Amino acid sequence: MSTPPELVGPAVGGALPFGENPVATLEAAVWVMAAVVSTQRQALSESLEDVLAADAERTAVLESAGLVRRDADGFAVHPSLVQADALTARSAVEAKLSSLRQAVSAAASDAEAAGLGWGAQGDEVLLRQGRASAATGRALAGKVVPALPGCAERLRAQGSRVLDVGTGVGALAVVLAASFPEVRVEGIDVLERALDLAGAELSAADPAVTARVFLRRENAAELSEEERYELIWLPAPFLSEEALRAALPRLAAALVPGAWLVAGTNPAADDALRRSVGRWTATRGGGNSFDTARMSEELVGLGLEETRTFPTVPGGPVLVAARRPAGLSAPRDQSDAALRPSSRPAAVTSQSISASS
Repeated sequence: MSTPPELVGPAVGGALPFGENPVATLEAAVWVMAAVVSTQRQALSESLEDVLAADAERTAVLESAGLVRRDADGFAVHPSLVQADALTARSAVEAKLSSLRQAVSAAASDAEAAGLGWGAQGDEVLLRQGRASAATGRALAGKVVPALPGCAERLRAQGSRVLDVGTGVGALAVVLAASFPEVRVEGIDVLERALDLAGAELSAADPAVTARVFLRRENAAELSEEERYELIWLPAPFLSEEALRAALPRLAAALVPGAWLVAGTNPAADDALRRSVGRWTATRGGGNSFDTARMSEELVGLGLEETRTFPTVPGGPVLVAARRPAGLSAPRDQSDAALRPSSRPAAVTSQSISASS
């Protein structure tokens, strides 16, 4: 039985300095990421210590990037290589594989492919990105819902409803249905191909759970239900700004008074490289570049209240929750009401969560 690797901090002097030939260094960095993902993927079924020992050349790449250090007792590893639990680790691997495949697609395609959204991605990307969302579902169920006043009680009521916007292959919807046995989860998506893939994913899940999962093709910007849902999940970065403008007031109207909307957002990046990459990937994916603060302001501008933020993992998504107060009249004029400047500052509280349940 091998000893679990110890944790180490970042490499002295910083990992991967650009040097005199930054393009060559960045090309090597692609292989560093490949080593990270393949190592983490293999460690889903084996101990990390054994995985590192089994492939000396791959581990040497991780060492050169400052992620692994050999010592007399084995290996010391950077915390970013280690996940809290097996489910979180699996979701993280799926997300990284999806990101790598999207990067390859961006490198191989011409400018005409930019902005085509998820419809331009292959089935493998859709599946991996969708499966990665299961981690968000566990965070919602295990950490966020219990922290939102009245939310857990509502979801324990027979016939309560949850809306999963941009459901993709339905992974998040299944997690929520499994977590709340009384809930009916309705998932909507504009991409027919994703819903076709969801059929196979749902057929492999527990039938007692999937019997309460209902997926349909619908644009959140055209949602017509009012006062229907006790909880709405909105992965905001995946919607275009135009779609988000139209969808937000409709989603606010679809909340039962006193119910909560939770939006996934991207945190503001600390450096120019990640900010520019974030903008590019958002544009190519047909999404938007709103950060957490902007989303909080917009929810308050729609009349929602009790805004709270929930960081997930370092550098990862931040979930923003806001509540529809009793007696709120939902905006009717979509062009005027959607994403209007806030007339009052958001009262934001923050609570850290992990993506595990």
